[in-house]
Amino acid sequence: AGVPVRKQGEGVASQVALARRVSPEKGAKMLGLAKILIAEMPHTFALMKAGLFSQWQATILARETACLSVEDRRIIDHRLCAFGPDGEAPKVVSMGLRQLENTAKKLAISLDQASVVARAANAVKDRRVSLRPAPDTMTWLGALLPVKDGVAVFAALDQAAKAAHAAGDERTRGQVLADTLVDRVTGREAAGVRPKVEVKIVMTADSLAGDADQPAFVEGYGPVPVAWARDALNDAEVFVRRLFTDPAGRLVAMESKSRKAPDGLAEFITIRDGGVCRTNGCDAPIRNIDHVERHADGGETSSRNLQGLCERCNQAKEALGWQARPGPDGSIITITPTGHAYTSPPPDAWTPDPPPLSQGELRLREVLLDHRLAA
Repeated sequence: AGVPVRKQGEGVASQVALARRVSPEKGAKMLGLAKILIAEMPHTFALMKAGLFSQWQATILARETACLSVEDRRIIDHRLCAFGPDGEAPKVVSMGLRQLENTAKKLAISLDQASVVARAANAVKDRRVSLRPAPDTMTWLGALLPVKDGVAVFAALDQAAKAAHAAGDERTRGQVLADTLVDRVTGREAAGVRPKVEVKIVMTADSLAGDADQPAFVEGYGPVPVAWARDALNDAEVFVRRLFTDPAGRLVAMESKSRKAPDGLAEFITIRDGGVCRTNGCDAPIRNIDHVERHADGGETSSRNLQGLCERCNQAKEALGWQARPGPDGSIITITPTGHAYTSPPPDAWTPDPPPLSQGELRLREVLLDHRLAA
């Protein structure tokens, strides 16, 4: 098809992700692992086919040998995963995950210490902070840091927890660690004031005024109880941005004549799509506002023809053979080069009151309640 060598295979990982119903990042890892097992780690692959090795165990071995040459990787594959002369399974199948990881690391260091050191130095470039939702209107805040920095941060928090405990603080150690982290990062502790932050909370005017109890929606998290949202608005200095909805709760459309979505429309799309990529199975944060139908093909710069995508999905969509079109109900239909079609349902920034339970659902709830009471 005249595709340059450097572009061949683009979008394949995203197709694997859609077929496996996982994120594009996991799809890329699955594709990478499959290629490595076939070409470079046949003994590990044989253990998987025999049912003696899980995909995650194979992933650990592939990960810990990634910095080695193909020859050294094959040596580790043979030493750890080859069947014995009488067909007996290698000891590696009975190892725990941590033991397996350490064993592979030791062998990698013994074969090529310089490559392992260089990989560790290069890993510093991947330092980052991430945020993901947790149950009960909580979040997991994580950081990938160099060892010295991570240990230093935790030691400082631990020291604060010990000092609080010595002073008779009634909070648990975990609570002190968490509160100290928030205080020091936001500057709340030093300033003695509530933080000035923008957290996008989408809710109806009636819910904001206390005349209704429809759920609110926090960008980057999801639906939250409206009572919690009201409390959150009272807990900080908040800038209220008005976003109007139709009677069904969907954000009203916006459009522009320019190719690039203006800031207001881009923010509208980000909020409408919940802050996460519209691709099925992908929960990565939105990084690009993308035309569903390409602008070069006549696609409009409107809310109907725009979607929020992460960088990976936006790039995959530009590969040869990919097609997409908006559905009449606000959904997006994506067709991959293999002809498979995937539909991303229309998003709601927040969901109206759920429909009443059916008779079957009511009966099921009664059965479950009776069972719980009996227990």
